[in-house]
Amino acid sequence: MSDPTGREAVAAVWRIESARIVGALARYTGDFALAEDLAQEALAEALVSWPRDGAPRNPAGWLLTVGRRRAVDAFRRRSALDERYAALARDLGEGGASDGGEVLWDPDQLDDDVLALMFISCHPVLSREAGVALTLRVVGGLTSDEIARAFLVPTATVQARITRAKKTLAAARVPFVVPSARERTERLGTVLSVLYLIFTAGASASSGEDLIRFDLAGEARRLARVLARLVPQEPEVHGLLALLELTAARFPARTGPGGEPVLLEQQDRRRWDRSAIRRGRAALARVEQAGRGLGAYGLQAAIAECHATADSVETTNWDRIVLLYEALGRLAPSPVVDLNRAVAVSMAQGPAAALPIVDDLVAAGTLSASHLLPTVRGELLVRLGRGEEARTELERAVRLCANARERSVLEGKLADLDR
Repeated sequence: MSDPTGREAVAAVWRIESARIVGALARYTGDFALAEDLAQEALAEALVSWPRDGAPRNPAGWLLTVGRRRAVDAFRRRSALDERYAALARDLGEGGASDGGEVLWDPDQLDDDVLALMFISCHPVLSREAGVALTLRVVGGLTSDEIARAFLVPTATVQARITRAKKTLAAARVPFVVPSARERTERLGTVLSVLYLIFTAGASASSGEDLIRFDLAGEARRLARVLARLVPQEPEVHGLLALLELTAARFPARTGPGGEPVLLEQQDRRRWDRSAIRRGRAALARVEQAGRGLGAYGLQAAIAECHATADSVETTNWDRIVLLYEALGRLAPSPVVDLNRAVAVSMAQGPAAALPIVDDLVAAGTLSASHLLPTVRGELLVRLGRGEEARTELERAVRLCANARERSVLEGKLADLDR
């Protein structure tokens, strides 16, 4: 009789161990694209046999053994095996494929495999969209359907991105190795930016009905924790982890019972996740202990810490937040950073001091397609008593906002102008 819990066991093991399995297969075969395909084949076989026969004693070892067996089969089917493939087939052999519980796992080697997998999935030769999809697939263990749902794109689009990414890596002959210390430093920024993008897509959904996609944001946090364990000597990795933990700590209070957004000043801070705040502050402390100063993610984490440790909006240290945004703007210039600095200035010094910053952004036109700029400008104008100008800005923000939940908040602000 089929065991329905077998599929649940497959899903659980895959989410936890998929990166190590793909990494180990890539190390064995020397072929990243093939390794990912082999792992997927092993997963498909598990979905058939585990519900029928029960989960094996060593589930991860079973998946790895099946993947290795499929590798041997694939090499033997080729019309002309080169010497490397022939040697690999002899090495793997038929023995050891009979019992998945006999595969030995070297923890040190497996950590290297996962680290190599992260750097390959976020390789600079890939587009940002391809890097995100590949990272979620091979490091995060998400299916194409799950990735598609998270980013509100067709499954076929995700599959095409993953296929194109693997072909690009093969064409560029990217080796499956942990980069040297120098290369790792140069490419770490790409890895961090991909993880940050995944988290941001979950924390503030740009479209759709849900304000927060918890699974996506949670996956980014999990991957950031893995990376922090793999490269503990890199302060900015801990800076990113601190930022994600401190930001996610506010998730429980950011939405109401019906999923509606709850603005910062109205949030019940007793609902904030104190464990996440402690983890975030601990990660930020590691950055500070390194003595190299705060990087871009560390500065954002320090801003998030100011919010996390304040009892209310009124008691928040807005002057410090303004200084941190000024430092962030010098280190990583961005119109979004300037817009956030304007909000902080409005809280520290009043709306009149912040409006010129926003007007400069309007004149630059760099955020013309975003609803955030007219939202902030509209709110500043409301506070300055310039109601009709504020209405124009908020109406524009409603037109530009693609997220239904956020749009409802903006419509509420417009309705308040009529009262």
